[in-house]
Amino acid sequence: MKKKLKKAGYSVLAFALVFIAVFSVYKRVSFVSAGDKAAVMAAMLTVSKGNYNIKYNSKAAVKKSAGEKSKQKPKTAPRNTVKSSNFSQKYYNTFSPHNSKKQYPIYTKQYRAGGKKYENFYVKNNTDYNLDIGAALKKDLGFKIEKNKKVQVLIYHTHTSESFIDCDVGYYYSDYYPRTKDTRYNITQVGDEIEKQLKKAGIGVVHDKTSHDDSYTGSYSRSRITVNKYLKKYPDIKVTLDIHRDSIGSDTYKVKPTFEYKGRKGAQIMILTGYDSEDYFNFPKWNYNLRFALKLQKMCETKYSGMTRPLDFGNFAYNMNVNTGSLLIEVGADGNTLEEAKYSGELLGKALSQVLQNPA
Repeated sequence: MKKKLKKAGYSVLAFALVFIAVFSVYKRVSFVSAGDKAAVMAAMLTVSKGNYNIKYNSKAAVKKSAGEKSKQKPKTAPRNTVKSSNFSQKYYNTFSPHNSKKQYPIYTKQYRAGGKKYENFYVKNNTDYNLDIGAALKKDLGFKIEKNKKVQVLIYHTHTSESFIDCDVGYYYSDYYPRTKDTRYNITQVGDEIEKQLKKAGIGVVHDKTSHDDSYTGSYSRSRITVNKYLKKYPDIKVTLDIHRDSIGSDTYKVKPTFEYKGRKGAQIMILTGYDSEDYFNFPKWNYNLRFALKLQKMCETKYSGMTRPLDFGNFAYNMNVNTGSLLIEVGADGNTLEEAKYSGELLGKALSQVLQNPA
């Protein structure tokens, strides 16, 4: 009898403990908002085996996955801040198999106004320098291209792997990675187009395709070494052009800066030139580079209206302090097609040839 009572007592105790546990969960759940499924599931896990696996999307999660960034204005990615990552040896193909089927839009936009307007172009002065555009345009370049066969222009790429989308279909897949080492498809193709036009004009040019951005960290230091190597090899070099492409948009959309000339789409370009008021960048003759940038900006707009985004005049050097004829030029963005970028390279080469031969 004692054993039966003892056994019955254990059963009552076990029942009581189970009742208390269930009642506790009930009380916890009763205080949970009906819309907060995550909290409800957390409460249920206390009496489950821990394998509650029903998927859900809370309002917060849905809002985040929809991409609140898409509401932001297009923002240019800061240069030289991306960590090293793996490259694709193959060119991105819109129509090839993709791991992700998620598509995001590419918007076409022509950037015209911005900063101060002078005649037919705009300049964004991001410095404290009181810029007189007209006066700067009247001054000499500070160098002269000689009519001989000597190499006087260097084209190179600090971010050599920067590439473009392959086809103008208005979207890209979420696994789109706009960088490749394959020089048939990256920014070096734009450099080739510039080089062709300079050679046609009889200007000696060398185009370097060294990969400097296997890691973005230190890419400018590495390209500086390359530039110095060429300056030593070809002492007549007066112009060095670092040709890039931009990135505009967010994780869920891209913007392609675009213009049309003679019925053909091209990628808008953005010329950058630096400023150094306190010799922070060892860039004492920045004002000569500024003259060069302004003359090229004006020539591009005169010959091919709408080709340029506002010139960016800012507190930086980006290796433009190697001589008085150095510029950094962004040709399009990662939403532009390679063909659009190459077309702009061709037009840029023609405008550049004219500025170098007739700088007035």
